[in-house]
Amino acid sequence: MGMDLSQGGHLTHGSPVNMSGKNYNFVSYGVNAEDGRIDYAELEKQVSEGPPQAAASPVHRPIPVPSTLKSWLRSPTATARMLMVDMAHIAGLVAGGQHQSPVPYADVVTTTTHKTLRGPRGGLILTNNEYIIKRINSAIFPGTQGGPLEHVIAAKAVCFGEALKPEFKEYARKIVENAKALEAELTARGVKLVSGGTDNHLLLIDLTDEDCTGKELEHNLDEVHITANKNTVPGEKRSPFVTSGVRIGTPAVTTRGMGPDEMKVIADCIADCVFDFANKKDEVASKVEELTKKFPLYE
Repeated sequence: MGMDLSQGGHLTHGSPVNMSGKNYNFVSYGVNAEDGRIDYAELEKQVSEGPPQAAASPVHRPIPVPSTLKSWLRSPTATARMLMVDMAHIAGLVAGGQHQSPVPYADVVTTTTHKTLRGPRGGLILTNNEYIIKRINSAIFPGTQGGPLEHVIAAKAVCFGEALKPEFKEYARKIVENAKALEAELTARGVKLVSGGTDNHLLLIDLTDEDCTGKELEHNLDEVHITANKNTVPGEKRSPFVTSGVRIGTPAVTTRGMGPDEMKVIADCIADCVFDFANKKDEVASKVEELTKKFPLYE
């Protein structure tokens, strides 16, 4: 089982064009159209028919791994016995104590080492199950990999070392603080958000009722040097190549030192790109340039 791609799931969790969808029979679960949250009542029914896998990309509300998914695994009606959690997007928040850790409850946890963990592009597989460890190790080498990238391994070690420092906890806290500030400012400007906001680092703008599409907003933002990507929303009415959503997050701007005051500026820039891009383009570009000069990538 994996979350439906159109409702927050990931390409690698059952998409028919991906090897996961070609090699395995995936059963998808999704969210309620009313509130944009996972429909746990429906998911519980599906668990009895297939193995659960908690995985998502633009999901910005907590997934109650221990209280919900694990208890269903122990249900006498459940046919599955293993739980896998992909925490790629929230790994840095987990390490920083800002999100519940799935490690004590899941049989296997996977993650990228970039995104909120702020390391090199790469991956990580975690498990305490000796049976699974042997099979994962052999599946990776020699099963799928011939030569390890030593420089990436070294970079991962640096990343993990940084995640152990007290400063990393403060970074994780500020990520969530900035996301909530951005949520409030976008809402104040009339920008609709899926599920009304966020509990982590991600926000999903809902343009279903707007003339501006996800594709257009992505282009508008790119024109003023704000990088974001279009994304489908629950109950998507447009083509997946056009979409009615744009996904934004706060880790990168938090790393640069920005805080709640800057989130207001960013929210205004995004709102202007939604509602009045033709007239506000130059003004927004100027604001972005001012922000990036004030908070450089490095000195």
